[in-house]
Amino acid sequence: MAFSLALIIVFGLGADYLFSRIKLPGLIGMLIVGVLAGPYMLNIMSPEMMDVSGDLRKIALIVILLRAGFELRRDALRRVGRATVIMSSVPAVFEILGVMLVAPKLLHMTYLEAAILGSILAAVSPAVVVPLMIDFMDKGRGSQKGIPTLILGASSLDDVFVIVLFTVFLGMYGGDQTNILIKLGEIPVSIVLGIIVGIVPGYFLYKLFTKYDWRPPKRTMLVMGIAIVLTWLETVCENHVPVASLLGVMAIGFIILEKSEPVAHIISQKLKKLWIFAELLLFVLVGAQVNIHVAWKAGLAGTLVIFIGLVFRSVGTYLSLWGTPFDWKEKLFCVVSYIPKATVQAAIGALPLAAGVVSGEVILAVAVLSIILTAPIGAIGIVIFGEKVLDHGELSIYKFKELREKLALPHVGERVRSRHSNRIWKVIEEKEVWLEEPSPAGGPDDAPRMIPAVYLRYWGEETSNEEGKGKTLSFYYTQQDPSFQEHWEILYDW
Repeated sequence: MAFSLALIIVFGLGADYLFSRIKLPGLIGMLIVGVLAGPYMLNIMSPEMMDVSGDLRKIALIVILLRAGFELRRDALRRVGRATVIMSSVPAVFEILGVMLVAPKLLHMTYLEAAILGSILAAVSPAVVVPLMIDFMDKGRGSQKGIPTLILGASSLDDVFVIVLFTVFLGMYGGDQTNILIKLGEIPVSIVLGIIVGIVPGYFLYKLFTKYDWRPPKRTMLVMGIAIVLTWLETVCENHVPVASLLGVMAIGFIILEKSEPVAHIISQKLKKLWIFAELLLFVLVGAQVNIHVAWKAGLAGTLVIFIGLVFRSVGTYLSLWGTPFDWKEKLFCVVSYIPKATVQAAIGALPLAAGVVSGEVILAVAVLSIILTAPIGAIGIVIFGEKVLDHGELSIYKFKELREKLALPHVGERVRSRHSNRIWKVIEEKEVWLEEPSPAGGPDDAPRMIPAVYLRYWGEETSNEEGKGKTLSFYYTQQDPSFQEHWEILYDW
């Protein structure tokens, strides 16, 4: 298993680098590494690693969904709330209907089996979509209209809706006396309970972190631990009450961001570093689940079913955005962002076969083929369209993130050491402000322009026993300043 882990790290990083060099999403390279190294191709991934693959992929998904929660601002959610709810269900329904229309003839299955296949194919992949949306948010792309926030939220709700439909159709096939209305009623219940079980521990963690001066690594580890417990709670309760635990994971980050932005920033930065490793695990292990030989059996007919389903889905997505302030290019970007499939298809694609569905093997083949076709195409499309279509607001709050990354600035609660005096200081205040920068003398435009700046105030711990009393230092940092590391060192202690 240790060798398999080394293989994931070395070849995953190598593939990420190579694909980034040719301007393609690195996750495609990681997926390819997983396919080649998995048990269905070269079989150099140890059985022990494949046994724990599901848990590792879940933990990696928790990391990226926590990061997503720490990026969800209330004002952005308000702008896209209605569209988020509609996009979480309408495109999936359209895709299921499209598959039901053509699958019986092309794949020789019943309409109910086609509905089961459609419900598997209709799930968008948060593993592919969420990291790309967070990357756009980090760059400040689409911030004015909240498009990445819309897709991030809708894609998470989409999975809840689709999995419930899949359960209904599979139950109907097995002859269960399933009450469809009750099952559909589980969707809002699952969403509400998921959000509640995230908000409650999120508020508790906020209180804990503001009362006790814990170091950033401890805070991040505790948040991760609570998030993992939430996913376990969903498994425990699934026979009694539905809980959308992944929404709860996002709610943890959201409530901490609402209550204490400095604390949220610190945890988010640590999760960003943790994601470097989690991303490798997620995409390489998702790739390892792909059985190329099974996908080959789906052939041209399976490809045609997937394509027609995507056409119906695209129409549903476009209609879902009716009445929004998006122009046709931005709506097209949303359509493309709803193409990738991977996580859910890999997780539930084999369940119909295990349940004794006659066309179970065909359903599995088409599900696997959908990952191979849509994950890379969708990821490439998202990157290309996003860079060309999404706005970059002049006074975007995300410009502060670019500034922080360039200068490697600390957050409130972190301790730093002066390289000049060797003294230890603690960051006790930070503000994001816009400063006027006059145009260069003799320039065509003498009007000042607004530039982002981060204000930091430091407290010398040894000068007083009470925080904020004694000697303090204050600085404004802008893009023109040298890197923070030239004069200071951040102390990442516990």
